[in-house]
Amino acid sequence: MIPTPDLSHLRAEDYEHVYEPAEDTFILLDALEQDAEELTSMRALVSLEIGSGSGCVSSFLSSIIGPSAVLYLCTDINPRACDCSTATGRQNKVPLELVNTSLADNLLARLHKSVDIVLFNPPYVPTVHHEASVAQVNRDIGGSWAGGHDGMQITDRFFPQVDSLLAPHGRFYLVAVAQNNIPHIQQRMQQDYGMGSKVVLQRRAGREHLSVIRFMRIR
Repeated sequence: MIPTPDLSHLRAEDYEHVYEPAEDTFILLDALEQDAEELTSMRALVSLEIGSGSGCVSSFLSSIIGPSAVLYLCTDINPRACDCSTATGRQNKVPLELVNTSLADNLLARLHKSVDIVLFNPPYVPTVHHEASVAQVNRDIGGSWAGGHDGMQITDRFFPQVDSLLAPHGRFYLVAVAQNNIPHIQQRMQQDYGMGSKVVLQRRAGREHLSVIRFMRIR
């Protein structure tokens, strides 16, 4: 079993503004560990995590494929999260490169079709549209969970970006809940972007039924 990254440097006051790793984080770690052999054999050069929060997930990925073999890029709309992710990388001896931006807005031209591994644990909780929009404007912890109508308001914006970013043989891992209508997500990604998918892990956490979906190009 691959250990969870060391987060002992983060304090309670950090988690007042930055999402603390929880069951949705851990199911993504478990999905990556489950795919560890394939991820290692990919010989990836670029990883991109959207909304890195504490930096736990990208630091964990480095435990699978090596801290120096890959450019570990992370984005977060929350500047405090960028600071925490940077600190977590330092704590775990992983050179995480942080960009304070919404989704991958400032990286599309630079990374066109060149990202081998894309990771996204999005704000998936269904809320009213206004709540999700305000959370993004405020750039604080609310932006890590408020997902708007059916929890897909932010994720829907990212799908065209992942198509622009993902390398021909790349992998995209997405955390979702049942309310996000996972079969519709899979159908849409195949029809619109030629990406096949598989639900690689499912788990119930309280009232949430969590899933990790892995997408790969099929055309």
